[in-house]
Amino acid sequence: MAFDFGPLFPAGTPAPAQRWTGAPKYNFTGGNNDPDALPLGGLMAAAATVMAREGRTLATYGLNSGPQGYRPLRDFLVTKLERDAGMMCTADDLLIVSGSLQALDLVNSALLTRGDTVIVEQDNYQGTLTRLAKLGVNAVGIPLDSGGMRMDVLEAALAQLQARGIKPKYIYTIPTVQNPTGTIMGEARRIRMCELADQYGVPIFEDDCYADLVWDGERPRAIYAISHSDNVIHIGSFSKSIAPALRVGFIAAPWSIMSRMLALKTDAGSGALEQMVLAEYCAAHFTEHVPALRTDLNKKLDTLMEALNEQFGTAAEFEAPKGGIFLWVKLPDNVDTLKLYQAALKEGVAINPGPEWSTDKVNTLSRMRLCFASPSHDEIREGIALLADICRREFGVPERSGNVIERRGQE
Repeated sequence: MAFDFGPLFPAGTPAPAQRWTGAPKYNFTGGNNDPDALPLGGLMAAAATVMAREGRTLATYGLNSGPQGYRPLRDFLVTKLERDAGMMCTADDLLIVSGSLQALDLVNSALLTRGDTVIVEQDNYQGTLTRLAKLGVNAVGIPLDSGGMRMDVLEAALAQLQARGIKPKYIYTIPTVQNPTGTIMGEARRIRMCELADQYGVPIFEDDCYADLVWDGERPRAIYAISHSDNVIHIGSFSKSIAPALRVGFIAAPWSIMSRMLALKTDAGSGALEQMVLAEYCAAHFTEHVPALRTDLNKKLDTLMEALNEQFGTAAEFEAPKGGIFLWVKLPDNVDTLKLYQAALKEGVAINPGPEWSTDKVNTLSRMRLCFASPSHDEIREGIALLADICRREFGVPERSGNVIERRGQE
C-alpha cells in the first residue's frame, strides 16, 4: 500500500503537478527559442576551451569568484549593459541567478509580504502574476498602449493609493519588448516613470529579459540608466538570446537591496558550468550571434502573421511586435480562449489563453498569446490552420472564406 503524504502537506501547498507526457506537436506556448538558431558549435567550443583552462575551479563553490557569480561573466555583462542599455555598473553591482524566475523570487522575497500592494502592467508575464497571487499581494494593473505602460494612469493610481495610505512596494515593468504585447516604452515615458517613482517614493523593478530581441537592434536606455535615485532593480537573462535551458539570468541593483537578496539565495550558487561556457562564448560571439537570431525570429513572425491572415482573416486582430518571440492576438468576443486552449490541446495545438497573462481577466478572455520562436515555419502554418479549424468548430469563427483578408490593428 502506498504511503499517504496528503495529511502532511502544509496549508497553501500548490496543487500537484501533472506528469509530463511530451510536448504538443504544434507548441505556441512557453518562452522556448529557435532550436536551429542555437549556437551549438560555438557553445561546444567554448565549453572545451574554458574547461581546459579553468575546469578545476569547479571544485570550489563560486569558482573562486565569490557568491555573486563567475567574475568573467559579470565582467562581460558590465560591458554589454553599458553598450546596449546605457547602464553604468560594476561587477559588484551584479548577481548571477538561475534564470530570471529566480530573480523574480529573490526580489519578491526581499520586499514583499502578504497584503502588500505592487503596481504592474495590466497585460503581463504570467510567471510574475502567479507569483504575486501566491504571495497574497495586491497587483494594481496599469493599461498599456502602443508605447507601453500609460504614465497618466500610473500617476492617477499612485495618487489614489497615497490618498488611501498605501505605498506600493514597487512598480514592475517590462519596458523593452513587453510580454505579452511586444511594445517598447519610449525614453520620455521612462523618464516620467522615474519622476513619479521619486515623487511617491516607490522603487522600480525593471524586467529586461527580452531587450536583446528588438528587431532593429536599437533600444531606449534602460530605466536603470535613466534613474538618478539608485531606486531601480534591473533583471535580465540569457534565455532569449542564447538558450532558455541554460537557466542563467542576472540582477543589477544597489547594494542595499542586493545584500538582502544575496542572503536569500540559498542554493550555494547558480550552475557554474553554464556560467563559464556563457562567459567564454559571449565575449567572442554575442554581438554576431544576436543579430542573426533576430533575423531568424523576425522571419518566423512574418510566417505567423501570414498564416493568421490566411486562416483567420479579420477574425484575428494584432499589432506586429517590435521584437521578441510572442504575438498578442485578439479574437472575436464570443471566443473563450480558456476553452479554445482545452479543445486545441486535445488535438496537439498549444496556445496561451489571454486571461492568464493579464490582471483584467474579463477583457482578455478572447485574447491569446502565441510564441513563434520554437516551431518551424511549416509547423507554424500547419498549427495555425488546425487552430482555425478547431476555433471554427467550437465558436463559429473564423467564417469560411476563400479570400485572404488584410489584418487589422489591435484595439
